[in-house]
Amino acid sequence: MFDKIWDSHVVHKISEKEFILYVDLHLIHEVTSPQAFDGIRLAKRTVRRPDLTLATTDHNTPTINRNQPLKDKIAELQLKTLAKNCKDFGITLYDMKSPFQGIVHVIAPEQGLTHPGKIIVCGDSHTSTHGAFGTFAIGIGTSEVEHVFATQTIRQFKPKTMQINLTGSLPSGISSKDCILWIISQIGISGAREHVVEYTGNCIESFSMESRMTLCNMSIEAGARAGMIAPDNITFEYLKNRKHSPNHQSFEKAVKIWSTLKSDPNAKYDKVVDISVEDIEPMVTWGTNPGMSTPISGKIPELASFGSEAEQLPIKRALQYMNLEAEQPISEINIDRVFIGSCTNSRIEDLRIVRDIVAGYAVNKTVQAMVVPGSTSVKKQAENEGIDKVIKDAGFEWRDAGCSMCLGMNEDVLKPYERCASTSNRNFEGRQGHNGRTHLVSPAMAAASAIKGHFTDIRSWKFKT
Repeated sequence: MFDKIWDSHVVHKISEKEFILYVDLHLIHEVTSPQAFDGIRLAKRTVRRPDLTLATTDHNTPTINRNQPLKDKIAELQLKTLAKNCKDFGITLYDMKSPFQGIVHVIAPEQGLTHPGKIIVCGDSHTSTHGAFGTFAIGIGTSEVEHVFATQTIRQFKPKTMQINLTGSLPSGISSKDCILWIISQIGISGAREHVVEYTGNCIESFSMESRMTLCNMSIEAGARAGMIAPDNITFEYLKNRKHSPNHQSFEKAVKIWSTLKSDPNAKYDKVVDISVEDIEPMVTWGTNPGMSTPISGKIPELASFGSEAEQLPIKRALQYMNLEAEQPISEINIDRVFIGSCTNSRIEDLRIVRDIVAGYAVNKTVQAMVVPGSTSVKKQAENEGIDKVIKDAGFEWRDAGCSMCLGMNEDVLKPYERCASTSNRNFEGRQGHNGRTHLVSPAMAAASAIKGHFTDIRSWKFKT
């Protein structure tokens, strides 16, 4: 599948490994685009295809009090700069007042802009999310953003291919977030480096599009260049009747083409990993990268289990930073904050799961919990379904759409040494706030932890409604 998409987008072959590829969709936001716009201005160039470029405000956009002046002057400047740049170069912008505003990797699929077979780029590492639709979707740097602005192409070295075959049925209470955390714990944060991962198997075939997006989103945390899943009827049903999807007869023609975007039965991958999902448990990270995780039934590992002294060094640092001790049961770790959101887990299915878990309960008095929808459209849909009322009645804060505490670029940050159960994608030191301690979990685990005040096994949860 990857080769089919790659070959159909080659504009120029520089060498056996280096190519110029055509870009079908360029997504931008307020953080990684300003310097790129400055570059094309200095070169007296225009944006070659503004119609294939879409901007949104998400990274440092406030999630509360949007009708008030911004307190963060850097964020204010970035938002104003994006608005001016988009106006000057004729690019569509979903700003804070737009009904289509939201996290860049949430709005493009929900608006029907993410189609199978496309090459999609964005100045954001989690662009791999769009691979769930059978696209080659990659994060790019600011200089590359400028190159795409000017040429609608991207220079790339061709990566290797990797198949991760997931078989079996997921146990009750286990989500695609648990799957990807499990995968990373097994192959490591460099296990897919220099590869594009294609996820296959009957487990993948049963996943909803939103579950597939979560899986592809975090492929980057295993070192992958991108994650991909072949489009099928679940993909086509998701795309049907969306704002920017082909209409009626054009849609039927598109489906015929999209249906060919799958790997041939005899396709050879550079690397193959087979995983049975039957025994996967709810996962919780304990360290400072997504590979440092364990099942909820597990304990903080012993240093001696990591081999040499050199291998133990980052583990020792992580445990010190996280203030955890070896052999400490995961289920006995208390938390201070809960963040449910990010491009990994902020879609309507995620919020429905949270609603079902917290209905009839109250957030633990020791915990501050917040839910940040991935887009204004998701927020509106949740409110139409009454999800917001259930969540707010339980004691959660209900926010406007944005990246929020995923990377702490606005006021949504952890205080020093606060411990957070987060549905985001990275648990690096300081990611959610200076000296903040992040544990990555699924939406179900985050919601249950908010109620209990500590990590708890969602598989034994007693639903009240």
